[in-house]
Amino acid sequence: MKRSLRVTLFLLSLLLSASASAAFHQTAEVEITNLTHATYFTPLLVASHDDGFHLFEPGMPASAPLQAMAEGGDLMGLIDQVAGAGGEHVEDPAVGVLAPGATTTASLPVGFNLRRLSIVAMLLPTNDGFVGADGLVIPRWPGVYTFYLNGYDAGTEGNDELITGGGAPGVPGIPADPGGNAGTGGLGLAGADHNDVVHVHPGVVGDLDPDAGPSDLDAAVHRWLNPVAKVRVTVGRFARR
Repeated sequence: MKRSLRVTLFLLSLLLSASASAAFHQTAEVEITNLTHATYFTPLLVASHDDGFHLFEPGMPASAPLQAMAEGGDLMGLIDQVAGAGGEHVEDPAVGVLAPGATTTASLPVGFNLRRLSIVAMLLPTNDGFVGADGLVIPRWPGVYTFYLNGYDAGTEGNDELITGGGAPGVPGIPADPGGNAGTGGLGLAGADHNDVVHVHPGVVGDLDPDAGPSDLDAAVHRWLNPVAKVRVTVGRFARR
């Protein structure tokens, strides 16, 4: 009899939980600030999703959609993955690149199956660098929560630091320097990447010769260290749908 009562109470709690999830929702305001000196973020993808989904995982090989984002800023493959996993997303909240020191905000629904936050955007000028948050836990309690994000290397392309207009997956080179601070005539810094899985980006080396040298990037302007972004998540109170 006691076991039967426990089972009944358990089933009732599941029904109440499902009902509450359907009747109420929360919203998270995600504020993203570019902390770098002269590095730009390509259009951002901000997503809420469940525990089992990842846009990327440090220490694992980059997926083809992640490679397309990290080498050229293309978000379409990752957006399809979020939608296929039942997540919610905001694409390009800054309406273009997010400049150094600039801030943008995205509003996302959060709830029973939307308790993780992921963020990605390519870092320009880099070969395959990106700013990333991999499944941050979104707190249930209303409040303001702060996170700092690292720059990652997708491990799919050598960091030659040459501005070539490249950006398609597998095409060497950096698409552009939105700040217009890059030089030309570089010979290239690196061959194949020494780490071919997603890893913390080593940063930019650069040089001080705008017309030659090993790099097209300026060591006095483009060098950066982690973290590269600050994220403030404001979790709202539950509201009835």
